[in-house]
Amino acid sequence: MPAETLIIVPTYNERENLPELVRRLGSLPVPVDLLVVDDNSPDGTGQIADELASKNPWVHVLHRTVKDGLGRAYVAGFQWALSRDYRFIFEMDADFSHNPSDIPRFLQTAQEQKADLVLGSRYSGGIRVINWPLPRLLLSLWGGFYTRMITGMPFSDPTGGFKCFRRETLAAIDVSSVTANGYSFQIELTHRIWRRGLKIAEVPIIFTDREQGVSKMSRDIAIEAAWMVWRLLLENRFRRQPDTTSH
Repeated sequence: MPAETLIIVPTYNERENLPELVRRLGSLPVPVDLLVVDDNSPDGTGQIADELASKNPWVHVLHRTVKDGLGRAYVAGFQWALSRDYRFIFEMDADFSHNPSDIPRFLQTAQEQKADLVLGSRYSGGIRVINWPLPRLLLSLWGGFYTRMITGMPFSDPTGGFKCFRRETLAAIDVSSVTANGYSFQIELTHRIWRRGLKIAEVPIIFTDREQGVSKMSRDIAIEAAWMVWRLLLENRFRRQPDTTSH
């Protein structure tokens, strides 16, 4: 039977990680499909993805011609997924900072709690981050606190990027109109879902910093996120709670 779950993984210079990622996803106790969204990686990640897809029919590749940001890559992946019959659609990094073995827990939580979105939380019940330098950890903790204080979203890790959506959730929020493009994309996407009063659950994860490749975090990305939360507050009419009256 075809898989009901799709894992979307944006890539840019991830050739060291992709073959092992495919191996680990293929060994999960639940069947999944993988969509690699490659932004024309100069290190040949796209070609490696094509080779893996030729050997594994559950692996798919979406080639984009330019490096256009995390948000645009995910939007392209979501649109690809929604044109097919997947029930559950994941965001996940290629660098094993997100553990593929957590995927069954996300699916179990989505089904048992009837959640429209499941967030993987690095900070639920404590800090579960391995190998990050202290300044990066403090920036992440501050970003989560800042986001909660401004927007009112009650989640312990609103900036995280390991997520499981029901297809109906993505269809309801018009993902093509999400404007953020760096890591603030994660904040805007979660805020849109929370603002509609949909059910969001969190599962604790252990986040391990990448061993291969280079982090995509930059000063501009952090600044974009800092401004984004104020725009979201304005869009929600300065409410710090879901506004379901317009839906």
